[in-house]
Amino acid sequence: MKTCYLTDTGKVREHNEDNLIILNNDNNEYLLAVADGMGGHKAGEVASSIAIECLKEEFNKINTIGNKNSAIKWLREKVTEINNRIFEYTGLHEESMGMGTTLVMALLTNDYLLFGNIGDSSGFVFKDKRLFKVTKDHTLVNLLISTGELTNKEAETHPKKNILMKALGAVNPAEIDVFDVEKDISGILLCSDGLTNMLSQEQIETVLNSNIKIEEKVARLITKSNNRGGSDNISIAYLEQESGES
Repeated sequence: MKTCYLTDTGKVREHNEDNLIILNNDNNEYLLAVADGMGGHKAGEVASSIAIECLKEEFNKINTIGNKNSAIKWLREKVTEINNRIFEYTGLHEESMGMGTTLVMALLTNDYLLFGNIGDSSGFVFKDKRLFKVTKDHTLVNLLISTGELTNKEAETHPKKNILMKALGAVNPAEIDVFDVEKDISGILLCSDGLTNMLSQEQIETVLNSNIKIEEKVARLITKSNNRGGSDNISIAYLEQESGES
C-alpha cells in the first residue's frame, strides 16, 4: 500500500483553508480525509482543522475500527462530534460565526471500503485505469440537476455552482452520506474542489496512469491545477493498492 497527501494554497487565495490526513493502524486499516473550510477571518481554516484533528485524535485512540456496521456508526458519530466542536468554537469566538467545512472520508480495511461525505469535496475509486466518482456533491446545482431543472452541461457554468446545501458547521445536527464500495480497486482519491474545478476526470486519469512515483503523481496534479488558474486551495489524498492487496 502506498499513500501520499498534499495541499497547496493555489494561485488566487491568500491562505489555505483546506486540511487533510491519511492514517493507518497496526490492523492494516486506513483512514483518508479531506476537509475544505469556509468562512472569513481564516475561520474556514479553523473549521477544517477541527474536523481533521478530531478524526486523527479519535482514530489513534482505537486498535481497530471493527466490522462494517461498527465502522459506519463510528463515521457518523465522528461527524456529529466534529459538528458539535465547530458550533462550540463559534459560540466562543463571535468573529468566526458562520464558519464551516466540507468533509470527505474513505475507510479501507481488510474486509470493506466505505466512503463518507458532506459538502462538495470528492471521493473517487481508481479501477482499470479509470476514475469513478463515489460521492455526491451537496450543492445547489446538483439539486437542480436531480429535479431536471438543469443539465450537467448547464451546471458547469452556473453562477451559483459553488453554493453548498450541506456542510459541517452549517446545521445541527449534520448527517453524512455513507457509501459501501467494492474493495476490488487499485486506488482511492479524495480531493477538494480546487482540483476538480480545474481538471477533468480524464486529465486526472492521465496523471494517475503515468509511470511515476505516487508522490510525483500528486504533485503533478497540483501543478496542473495551478497552471490552469489555481483559483482555489488544492488538496489531494491518494492511496494506491499493489496488485493482490485488495
